[in-house]
Amino acid sequence: MINLYVIRIFFSLCFFMVPYVFASEQDVYTLGTGDTIQILVYGEDDLSLEAQLGDSGVLNYPFLGELKLSGMSVSEAEQMISQGLLGDYLIDPKVTVSVVEYRQFFINGEVGRPGGFAFQPGLTVAKAVSLAQGFTERANKKAIYILSDKDTSFEKRKRVRLTTPVRPGDIITVEQSFF
Repeated sequence: MINLYVIRIFFSLCFFMVPYVFASEQDVYTLGTGDTIQILVYGEDDLSLEAQLGDSGVLNYPFLGELKLSGMSVSEAEQMISQGLLGDYLIDPKVTVSVVEYRQFFINGEVGRPGGFAFQPGLTVAKAVSLAQGFTERANKKAIYILSDKDTSFEKRKRVRLTTPVRPGDIITVEQSFF
């Protein structure tokens, strides 16, 4: 009987600790259009769902209606949903929000296959170029620029190195060499 009790406690702790293992990566990450997220409410299957954020960054959530999640961190989204469910719907909601699939990043210019690619945590410019089938023979490997998803002006793009981290929604441009 005691062993069963210990096993239940162990699995309960595992359920609540999994989000914290990845918390540092996802807390600084801000949700945006194209992200697919999963919302889990412990013990409430009807309130758990997986959905992609549309162009407006809004998610229609049971009981709470439209929630604007774009621009929020994962932990901010968890807090918003928990606060919304607290009281009228649940006594002590345990909400976990996680990113199932990140929005794309884009690469253009002198690469083998320009276009949009699925973001992966730990992605660098060098890895992004590899996903795009490498540099063309005319690529200038010292003239690579990133325009962040948050910046809308072409003038705000930054010159980067191959080791520079890439974020979802970034636009990478590899310039052409003159020689």
